[in-house]
Amino acid sequence: MADLLEIADELYALPLAQFTPARDARAKELKGTPLAAQVKALRKPSTAAWVVDLLVRREAPQVDQVLSVGAALRDAQQAMSAGELRALTRQRRQVTAAVTTQARRIAAEEGLRVTEAVAEQVEATLTAAMVDAECGRAVRSGLLVSALHTTGLEPMAADDLASAVAVPEALGFSATPRAAPRPGPPDLRVVPDPDRAAKATAAARERLEAAEEEYDAARAAHDDASGEVARLSARSLQLEAETDELRRRLADLEEQAEALEEELAEAEEVRDGTGADLRTATAERDAAEQALERLRAR
Repeated sequence: MADLLEIADELYALPLAQFTPARDARAKELKGTPLAAQVKALRKPSTAAWVVDLLVRREAPQVDQVLSVGAALRDAQQAMSAGELRALTRQRRQVTAAVTTQARRIAAEEGLRVTEAVAEQVEATLTAAMVDAECGRAVRSGLLVSALHTTGLEPMAADDLASAVAVPEALGFSATPRAAPRPGPPDLRVVPDPDRAAKATAAARERLEAAEEEYDAARAAHDDASGEVARLSARSLQLEAETDELRRRLADLEEQAEALEEELAEAEEVRDGTGADLRTATAERDAAEQALERLRAR
């Protein structure tokens, strides 16, 4: 009998809309065994997590290369200067942006359109895998159920990382590669499907769940952006008030400087006038002293 990791590897390789019915069917097959409850408890991945899981299975060598580059950059980062670190950050962004674009293309081949909000989560997950070794192990498992995120300053919390994968044993597990789907010959037979209505309902429910997840992600991103706008607006008003105060202070200082220049000019005129008087008095004194000396000499 297959173990839980093998079953999870099969289920998380399925198209997103097929996950829940396939999981429930597998749990039903295992009814009466310890695995039944464990399989039933497997969580449906978020859209972003499923896209990353698909990328890992379809482009495993490229993902391994990204993780290897991340490991090399982490080792080199210790001895880098500030300028080199900025260049490193740009390089990481370029790599993750390029791989995210490829992930969106692969998802489109599977019939899933990846929104900008989901693409941002995919890129954040790939970035986390590059800067955090444990996040890299989680990504390589192909068993992500939610997107990853880390600031890069400290590793992702163990509890958060554990909740982001299908089962704790996923860390260290490597997903089974999956080939790209190949279009087959057209099936021209028309066969009535007795479960058509039920399948349509299930597909509509899956679509609604995916749309709700995307809405929640977009709403959270919008709320974060709105909060940042409010913070920056408040800071802008504060700086504007401080600038006005500095302008008023500068105007006062300029007025004081002009008044001081006038006082200085007046003081210089007084000094020049008293200097002339001083020279005249000095000459008179010297003449008087000389006259007195002549009288004493007789």
